[in-house]
Amino acid sequence: MLSHKQLVKKMLANPAVKAQYEVQKEAFALFDELVKARAKAGLTQADVAERMGTQVPAISRLESGARTAGHSPSIATLQRYADAVGCRLVVKLAPKKKTATTSLSLKRAA
Repeated sequence: MLSHKQLVKKMLANPAVKAQYEVQKEAFALFDELVKARAKAGLTQADVAERMGTQVPAISRLESGARTAGHSPSIATLQRYADAVGCRLVVKLAPKKKTATTSLSLKRAA
């Protein structure tokens, strides 16, 4: 039986899977942060649901949102989640990494 890490490596060897993963990579990272923050706080999904005044399935959907087509939680929901797990929400914009293709496209457009 493959470990999770081995399975991911095997799946990402498929170019189609890798391309789709790249599109969603940042969303995966966000939702992984939610789960890590909850675990670090020593809370269950039921604990977070109670603190947010919602149901466990809503927390489950929130934590797996990147894997659910069309699910984009609001900033207000993310703030409530952060409060529930004893964190503060920080949102920032970071410049995209330039690639050779991006640079070439920009030069041609100029």
